[in-house]
Amino acid sequence: MIKILVKSLSALVLLLSMASVANATPVDTYEFKSPENQKRALSLAHSLRCPQCQNQNLIDSNSPVAQDLRLEVFEMVDEGKNDDEIVEFMTSRYGEFVLYKPRMEAKTYVLWLGPIGLLIFGGFIGFLFIRKQRIAEANTDELTSEDQQELDRLLKRDTK
Repeated sequence: MIKILVKSLSALVLLLSMASVANATPVDTYEFKSPENQKRALSLAHSLRCPQCQNQNLIDSNSPVAQDLRLEVFEMVDEGKNDDEIVEFMTSRYGEFVLYKPRMEAKTYVLWLGPIGLLIFGGFIGFLFIRKQRIAEANTDELTSEDQQELDRLLKRDTK
């Protein structure tokens, strides 16, 4: 009876100590003026990257910077600013980095056209390599008279 009581008490102490370690993530509670504003703000916040986390959008990130920017986006949407104004504000403050889909501008041509250029370059290198291999194979298909005599000699020896 005492053993059961000690085990139960130690399990309770362990459970309570583990519960105090758990941290709950904060939940944003923002009251939008309309459901349309909420939908637009959430969509816009999904399309903006957290400057601190770098691989998460403003909705998914729990960093303090993301929380502040999320609140700022929500407030600007409720103030009646359009998406372009909000994106312009964010990019003027944090640079093009905050956009998951960068704009097609002179400074981002390499980003947009680079993969196509690499694909073309790789195809050209592959074409040259295959062509070189075919030329080498064509040159080695013909046997010299010495090689033909050696082959005939070997074939005659195997048949005996």
